[in-house]
Amino acid sequence: MAFGFDSRRLAIATLAFMTGVAGALAQGAEPGASGQEGDPAAVTVPNFWDPRGGADRPTVTPNTIRFLASDDFPPFAFRDGTGRLTGFNIDLARAICEELDSACSLRIKSFDALVPALVREEGDAIIAGLARTEANTRTLLFSDPYLKLPGRFTVLQGKTLSVLPEDLAGKRISVEAGTVHEAFLRTYFADATIKTYPTATEARAALGTEEADVHFGDGLSLSFWLNGKTSGDCCEFVGGPWLEPGYFDRALTIAFRQDDALRQAAVNHALTRLQAKGVYAELYLRYFPVSFY
Repeated sequence: MAFGFDSRRLAIATLAFMTGVAGALAQGAEPGASGQEGDPAAVTVPNFWDPRGGADRPTVTPNTIRFLASDDFPPFAFRDGTGRLTGFNIDLARAICEELDSACSLRIKSFDALVPALVREEGDAIIAGLARTEANTRTLLFSDPYLKLPGRFTVLQGKTLSVLPEDLAGKRISVEAGTVHEAFLRTYFADATIKTYPTATEARAALGTEEADVHFGDGLSLSFWLNGKTSGDCCEFVGGPWLEPGYFDRALTIAFRQDDALRQAAVNHALTRLQAKGVYAELYLRYFPVSFY
């Protein structure tokens, strides 16, 4: 299997940007079903695929898949300190092609240029966190989700706290103002004292100063904060991932042209097989060593 890269190189991105990752949000279970207390020592790898599905390889698989991506989306696609293209999406694209025994290439474009390039058939698939909006679904096909980004609660290290709505009544929850996370809290945790801050950094810091009992925010960004120097090893996740539709119901998927059901089916099969073989888990833990699930 060949995997080539577009020769155009943009500005180098580093892992320092990871805490500011933006992208598609998640979809998933109802509140309460996903926000239960769990073993804090356990490392959880998400699984979005039915183990009964994807067993039969498609009769026809694509000979080639030309992926389109941007290179300013760490930790999914970015340039390391040497200028080498790397990231979760990049390695996942490689693994998909290996599973399908398809020849692959990857062309880098600015994010805004990805859909026009796909339509002009400059590539076959976009792997860049393109949102599955109503407008996009009218003109594009999408793969099954390969990552969802939940909301998570964090507390000071060693603090035991149940984060179900009834148990946080009267407790102080810090959150960044104007975010979907604040809206979620005001809907489902109305009996708590919701303390808003202008930035996520200030909302997290409220834990250290004990202005808040618990913080709620984006699980992915929090996982890098917890694993980084700026947190001072102060805090840890508590409870489970929150994936309430209407708040965290977007997911990372791969986009195709409307008439390319062949590649869509093949990629869906490959994703299922990669999860079953443990390849997906290895990639997830490589780029997300502190699991946000």
